[in-house]
Amino acid sequence: MSKTFTHETDTNRYVLRIDDELIAVVDYVINGNSISFTHTFTNPTQRGRGYAGEIVEFAVNDVDSSSDRHIVPMCWYVGEWFDKHPERAALLARGT
Repeated sequence: MSKTFTHETDTNRYVLRIDDELIAVVDYVINGNSISFTHTFTNPTQRGRGYAGEIVEFAVNDVDSSSDRHIVPMCWYVGEWFDKHPERAALLARGT
């Protein structure tokens, strides 16, 4: 099993693939010094395995390491992810 995380800047999304199959996606929009995570999707046949959490964590880590933007969780799933990871809450307000 080959798990691959990518940041597809041309389509404004983060993607998780397993053996080249699309598993989970986080879409985003950049607005000045913020990045809004607008939609999280997991392939219906792969739900319940934690993949959405993995792709959100990858996206959050990428924003944290590669920019000074703050994150706006417009997707309910991303909001819940931050509720479960209060140690990452500083990303919600930095750069504002």
